[in-house]
Amino acid sequence: MFGGVTATIVALPVALAFGVASGLGPEAGIYGAIAVGFFAAVFGGTPSQISGPTGPMTVAMAVVVTQYTQGDPVEAFTVVILGGLFQIALGLMRIGRFVSYTPYSVISGFMTGIGMIIIIIQVLPFLGIEPVPGGPVSVISAWPELLGSFNTDAVIVAAIALVIGFAWRGFPARYVPGPLVALAAGSVAGLLWFGGAPTIGDIPRGLPAFQIPVISPDFLLRVIQPALILALLGSIDSLLTSLIADSITRTRHKPNKELVGQGIGNMASGFIGGLPGAGATLGTVVSIRAGGRTPVAGVLRSLVLVALIMGLGWIVEPIPLAVLAAVLMKVGYDIIDWKFVTRIHHVRRDHLLVMLLTFALTVFLDLVTAVAIGLIAAGFAHARRLELLEVDNVVSAPLLDMDFLELAPPDDDDAEFDPFSARVGLVSFRGAFSVASSNRLVQAIGPDVRDHEIVILDFTPTTYVDDSAALLMEQVISTAEEEGTTCIVLGLAEPVSSTLHSLNVFRRVPETHFVRNMSEARDLSKELLGLPTAQPAD
Repeated sequence: MFGGVTATIVALPVALAFGVASGLGPEAGIYGAIAVGFFAAVFGGTPSQISGPTGPMTVAMAVVVTQYTQGDPVEAFTVVILGGLFQIALGLMRIGRFVSYTPYSVISGFMTGIGMIIIIIQVLPFLGIEPVPGGPVSVISAWPELLGSFNTDAVIVAAIALVIGFAWRGFPARYVPGPLVALAAGSVAGLLWFGGAPTIGDIPRGLPAFQIPVISPDFLLRVIQPALILALLGSIDSLLTSLIADSITRTRHKPNKELVGQGIGNMASGFIGGLPGAGATLGTVVSIRAGGRTPVAGVLRSLVLVALIMGLGWIVEPIPLAVLAAVLMKVGYDIIDWKFVTRIHHVRRDHLLVMLLTFALTVFLDLVTAVAIGLIAAGFAHARRLELLEVDNVVSAPLLDMDFLELAPPDDDDAEFDPFSARVGLVSFRGAFSVASSNRLVQAIGPDVRDHEIVILDFTPTTYVDDSAALLMEQVISTAEEEGTTCIVLGLAEPVSSTLHSLNVFRRVPETHFVRNMSEARDLSKELLGLPTAQPAD
């Protein structure tokens, strides 16, 4: 219960600020915190998680309002409902577990980009200037024209709130959250001395009105893309917060159930005119540290917010918008992955490029494209690293006739004998092989195959082969056949065997050329070379 109350104190200023930043008003932020927080707690898969409007979801919703629904709130809330429905579908399709595979460089670039977007968008409200619709590029383009018309009172109260937000840390922050202190100090300054700063104004009292969604086919087809963006962002945001909650509580969340719970919460939020939401890292961490380890914390937080809108809305009406902008700037600053940024000069080049690419696309293009391209870039970087590791795991060595074929030098000193002759070669595939190294396999072992009359392909230490690597191994066998080299397959076992046989990789290799151990490979090599083999004892 104490965790829920503490999370409410954190959620109030942030929800109000996110509501204003989205273009739908502060009440939309509170309604979203109530609906998403309640239903995600009841139906979600992370018991300690606190959900509500977050930075990524608010940034995406601002784009929906300005670019897809032209400021029509009913259409905007329909997109929220549709996004929640997509999120439920992602959970039912069991997509949730794949989010944990997202590389850290992509997450870092994405979160840092979100933090920068929030800071950029809040510059004008911080100065008491009417915000400009559109994304960060539109806002930055408007700065030269608008920055000169700032409101002095707004700047002062915003500066007070921002300074307190950064300064409030350590022991006091354990018991009273910094956003609440910054909100209170800035609001008191505006109320008593700097009354010229624009304020929130009237907030509807009572329960929110039910929003009837737009169900025309043309509109629904037009907004599938932004709804899918909300679903994907909400899923990524929530499951990353779930991982953080797991690390603190030493528990394990249920990712697919969490997506279903978040989807139900977002659908409910859309029906009552609220912002879409996700797992809120700040609220979750604060709640856990205050003792909130069960869904009771999330449910109680929503109930306290309901009490606020039922009769205490007048408390937040005189809050200056510039103070909310300052609170959001601090939130944006905290979202930036400073742990990665401060170590950027030590980061490997490929990881750094992935992070910077994701960051730039997040800020200047759009969020989903940033994550998608970031994942592709991270995949290429990982494949390049795997290529080097996997090719190094291929051991190719000549087997000297004297040792492997057990040939002794002739008694006649005049007879020609090459002690370094190696008519048999060994190619050992150690570990796993994938598409990353498939193209290099032929280049790496092709010349060795041509140098011998017989090549033993040793699969004894092989643990995994994907289809790309398997088909390239078929190419190795074809190259050997063209060069007149005979192939012997050694130690082939499951699961590698089923993969290679299902693709008919060994169709050129006779059944008699499959052996279980090196002793059988030696006897078969002697037989193929026309040498006498060891006779079994009577």
